[in-house]
Amino acid sequence: MSDIPEASIVLRGLLHDRYSCRAFRPDPVPRAVIEDLLRMAGRAPSWCNAQPWEVIVTAAPATEAFRARMMKAVLEESGSSDFEFPSGYSGARQERRRTCGWQLYEAVGVKKGDRAGSAMQMLENFRLFGAPHVAIVTSARELGPYGAMDCGGFVTAFTLAAAAAGLGSIAQAAIAGYSDQVRAHFDIPDDRVIACAISFGYADEDHPANGFRTERAALGEVLDWREE
Repeated sequence: MSDIPEASIVLRGLLHDRYSCRAFRPDPVPRAVIEDLLRMAGRAPSWCNAQPWEVIVTAAPATEAFRARMMKAVLEESGSSDFEFPSGYSGARQERRRTCGWQLYEAVGVKKGDRAGSAMQMLENFRLFGAPHVAIVTSARELGPYGAMDCGGFVTAFTLAAAAAGLGSIAQAAIAGYSDQVRAHFDIPDDRVIACAISFGYADEDHPANGFRTERAALGEVLDWREE
């Protein structure tokens, strides 16, 4: 008989099976299901239990309007972010990033050097990968990076809850790169900062963009064990 608790087995399965979904079916998710996801995600830990996340979730018609706004922004306007984006990727981080990118390009048939093809795939970020819903995750500006860190826990909990409900999801920093446009579109007050978006819905399992899985670093690459 296994000594591993059943809850641990379930969680392991969710962590293993969850992936960044890059193609969705258009079918909307029932609101009751979405509200349940938000309740579960809201159990995420946060600094002093501040729970800084506030989330805008779109129904299908509102998603279409936001999709059109984001496509206009990326094609015609300049972007800005409420948070400083990475200054670069180096070492193993760069290698993991490249590997993920080439896995995606290979899956969707974009060849090396095909700038037009890679540009079209990049635009899928702003088309929300065809998802019927998007969640805009915002944090309290006054909490700075600690609020953003707490929101990261919320995003992780949301994506795992989505996987448990049989849904696909993908967390998107690209949307936060146009924070001025997002803020204006949803009338988000200045005391909130845009952390990221989560596009979600029922995954299009037959789409080639969903046909690959990324690997995770071995424990020895991330663990520095100290005895004394």
